[in-house]
Amino acid sequence: MSDGVDSVRGGVTSVSEATSHQQLRAHLAYLGMTAAADHLAALDRGLKEKLSATQVLDEVLALQMEDTKARRTRGRLRFAHYPVYKTLADFDLDFQPSLDRKQVAELSTLRFVEEHRNVVLLGPPGVGKTHLASALGIAATEAGYRTYFTGALDLAQSLQSAHLEGTAQYKLRTSVGPSVLVIDELGYLPLDQASANWIFQVVSRRYDKGSIILTSNRGFGDWNQVFADPVVASAIIDRLLHRATVLNIKGKSYRMRAYQEPQDTHTR
Repeated sequence: MSDGVDSVRGGVTSVSEATSHQQLRAHLAYLGMTAAADHLAALDRGLKEKLSATQVLDEVLALQMEDTKARRTRGRLRFAHYPVYKTLADFDLDFQPSLDRKQVAELSTLRFVEEHRNVVLLGPPGVGKTHLASALGIAATEAGYRTYFTGALDLAQSLQSAHLEGTAQYKLRTSVGPSVLVIDELGYLPLDQASANWIFQVVSRRYDKGSIILTSNRGFGDWNQVFADPVVASAIIDRLLHRATVLNIKGKSYRMRAYQEPQDTHTR
């Protein structure tokens, strides 16, 4: 008789545990803790290993925290609009011996972001300016900072269009708000007066408040040819360089290397 009673009690206990398990999963899902809900097996394992309630809870919440961090990073990367995912580890420093490795290493610490300093990358096409700029921006994004990537011409044109629609102040927040703004390819095409003024607005509003990473194929002495107004060009340079790290990359094109290597192999 006692065996039958114990069997019934065991069945009731199993049903009760299953119900509690379902309720806990439902509670976690309702709170948006889906990763924790999906890893309740860790809780069951912890109980079998006789871990304390605090240890079990810590393990489940750690899983949720990692999932939340990864999800937020993905969201920041979507907002930032990097055209290609690039990392500093992918950059071939040996191919560009003119680059100061100590400077690159210092920038990789992201102290420049905390100190609201700028980074200006100069050099001819193909030497890796966009790669470095994107890699630094992505590193900052993955470290928890809000960043945004844009081409110089796209930035000016989008602000001018917003101005005509009466939404320029709202649009400016996209460029002024993030901790790091990456402006790519300044100098490839000349900017008219309106475009030059919008670039100045962005640089001026971010001055000493947030970092700019900027790439250009033109030296500063040629910026009068980029901007329609020499006075605006001088004002932009002044604000950019006040607290900045400038890397002047004097080397060969990565794209030409990628083209020439198959050609060299074919001619051997």
